[in-house]
Amino acid sequence: MDARAARPRSGPVAVRLSDPGELASAVPHLLGFRPAESVVLLSLVGERGSRLGLTVRADIPPAEHGIATARQLAAKVLSDRPSGVVAVVVSEAPDGADGLPHRGLLRDVVVALAGHAVPMAEALLVRGGRWWSYDCPGRCCSPGAGTPLPGGVSELEVAAVASGVVVERDRDALAGRIARPGAQARQAMAEACAQVAVACADGIVERGWDVVAEESWTAVLGALARSRPGPPTASAPLTDREVARLLWGLRDRAVRDRALELALGPDAVAAEQLWTVCTGRAPVPLDAAPATLLAVSAWLRGDGAMADVALSRALAGSPDYTLARLLAQALDACVRPAELRALIRRAAAGGAA
Repeated sequence: MDARAARPRSGPVAVRLSDPGELASAVPHLLGFRPAESVVLLSLVGERGSRLGLTVRADIPPAEHGIATARQLAAKVLSDRPSGVVAVVVSEAPDGADGLPHRGLLRDVVVALAGHAVPMAEALLVRGGRWWSYDCPGRCCSPGAGTPLPGGVSELEVAAVASGVVVERDRDALAGRIARPGAQARQAMAEACAQVAVACADGIVERGWDVVAEESWTAVLGALARSRPGPPTASAPLTDREVARLLWGLRDRAVRDRALELALGPDAVAAEQLWTVCTGRAPVPLDAAPATLLAVSAWLRGDGAMADVALSRALAGSPDYTLARLLAQALDACVRPAELRALIRRAAAGGAA
């Protein structure tokens, strides 16, 4: 189940969604990928529920697991303290005896929200490029009819492009951003890591741990500068040895925690790009640190789906990596960015391993 939350992208761009069809078509941009066979809850916050807050998603479950899924989704969206919730079901399932599909799951969600006095403001179905309202009695919302999703380029799409957001075709494509390379590239990377490990060990013996740690931080800052936005030809890609040096440096908790704070500063975009590169090229278990750093950057940017993918990568290779486990617990609880920033500062002060 993937039910972590995503927040609308931060930034100065305001986008007005004036009707249910625009809201339904906005879901991929809020998630970062195009969902399939999913139930999505959007929290409504602010004065009279005029702003979108958290977006949470889960696969449509078998009927016997509907209540459990509904309760989990409701718990996550309620962490945003919404005044109302919009549900969007994305499914190609045919109509049933009672009309539009998955009405039972929606009832379970309504009941879970009602237990906390939060109303379902709207319930929509997206299917085959059209949308329906589950509550609409009109002919346009009858089974087999529906309304075409808005055509053309929306305001939200323009804002997404302006802020650098890429909507992937599905969640697997999102995970592909940090997919491990082919066998030949993995072998070359493994050899570079082995060479750097020996060099770092020799350096610690000859110059001391603190000196090598400072060299590691210098390597991070150098790679960060080369990862800043700019023309593709502005700097050469990092070599295997340079990536290996970063990976071994991040094994030092003090270096990693200094790197963690980069997500809070003016180089947050460059840092996210750097951790994406390092995670994609890192062998197990050296991928745990950059993947966790990537998850932090993605979450603070509002990309809950990417944060989930990155954390899954970190914990797959290193299940006992403490910072990744702490972050996973925090994101499962849908912590707000301010709370995550506090967690980062505690980690930088030595509060996490």
